[in-house]
Amino acid sequence: MSQGLLYGNFRIRTWVPQALVKQLKLDVKVVAPDDQPEEFARDFPLKLVPGMVLPSGEKLTEAIAVMYYLLDLASDKEAKAQLAGSNVQERAQILRWMSITNFDLLVSFVIIVKPLKGLAPYVKPQADAFSAKIEAVAALYEERLSTHTYLATENISLADLFATCVYGRCFENIFGTEWRAAHPATMRWYNTVKESAYLKEFFAELKTCDKPLPLPQTNKKKEAKKESKKDVPATVKAPAAKAQAAPEPPAEPKKPKHPLETLGKSTFSLDEWKRKYSNEDTRTGALPWFWENYNPEEYSIWKVDFKYNDELTLTFMSNNLVGGFFNRLSGSVKYMFGCLVVYGENNDNGITGAVMVRGQDFVPAFDVAPDWESYSYAKLDVSKPEDKDFIGNMWAWDKPVVVDDKEREIADGKVLK
Repeated sequence: MSQGLLYGNFRIRTWVPQALVKQLKLDVKVVAPDDQPEEFARDFPLKLVPGMVLPSGEKLTEAIAVMYYLLDLASDKEAKAQLAGSNVQERAQILRWMSITNFDLLVSFVIIVKPLKGLAPYVKPQADAFSAKIEAVAALYEERLSTHTYLATENISLADLFATCVYGRCFENIFGTEWRAAHPATMRWYNTVKESAYLKEFFAELKTCDKPLPLPQTNKKKEAKKESKKDVPATVKAPAAKAQAAPEPPAEPKKPKHPLETLGKSTFSLDEWKRKYSNEDTRTGALPWFWENYNPEEYSIWKVDFKYNDELTLTFMSNNLVGGFFNRLSGSVKYMFGCLVVYGENNDNGITGAVMVRGQDFVPAFDVAPDWESYSYAKLDVSKPEDKDFIGNMWAWDKPVVVDDKEREIADGKVLK
């Protein structure tokens, strides 16, 4: 009986899952999403890889979860113990380093590189902040690898395989010759792990960069037009138009600047709601107006939770994380409103909240932020009293957050408006 179907491609989060299938000789079919686009979109609406369809029909997402599931299918107990850890301490360290790789290293890399490749606007403060962060994260790897052969244990583990894949992308784009020379321990480890049987074929054609990708050039079209006008003598006149000039082709319709623009103008005034929220008491003024005017056919409200609360430390740092996320949502803010709060205390806190978006799908509003996948999204039903209460509590900040049947005080938060 087949052990499932794995969707994987050139994306680095899929390399280790594909390697596990091959090296551990699992009866799992590996398919590129482009080869089965309809089935892939049906089973995984967010179209993110890796994605796995289990024999039961259940769907599994998230790279770390997929890796552990695949490893558990293996009959080779020695390989399983080496890759996932042979005791609770090893397993914890492996998961720790995989989490650092997935969130701190990879997310920082994506946020840095997308603007350099023209896939997102270049915002210098954001670029500087994440460049500093990725250097700080890389320093953790260098420090560990200066005294240890591998990241988590004394053998190559899932932590090493996953991190090496991410470093490969970094070496392609931003970690040039000078950077690599300054991190000898990381390079020794990287060159060892990439030659392992698990990864060797994936790195066969990967090329490292000499210098980081250059900063994007500013648009000089307007300046060029001005210069061209200066070059034309004042006495020169433009040639007279021909009497029977050919008609110009009709202008192509303008593409919407944002996917949600196609939904048109709503009857619910988001701007007026934001003014009410800013100027009136939330409980006695703003919320009653909101529930009287809210149109659930035009907008939807989503419970938003940070996926990695176990990695949060100081509450002010958690709140800064929310602030950065909201800044990166600026391209969609005209279609959104909401609050995320930090609950708990230092070294024991979490992030949750309620955010309203135009339309019935959260993705077009949130995917403008490179780190949007670090949060989970669940649609709230305003006809249910418990969901309506949650929204009110998140927007008023005046009641504790209930997490796992336990009340947690709100320490801080941010408003997206």
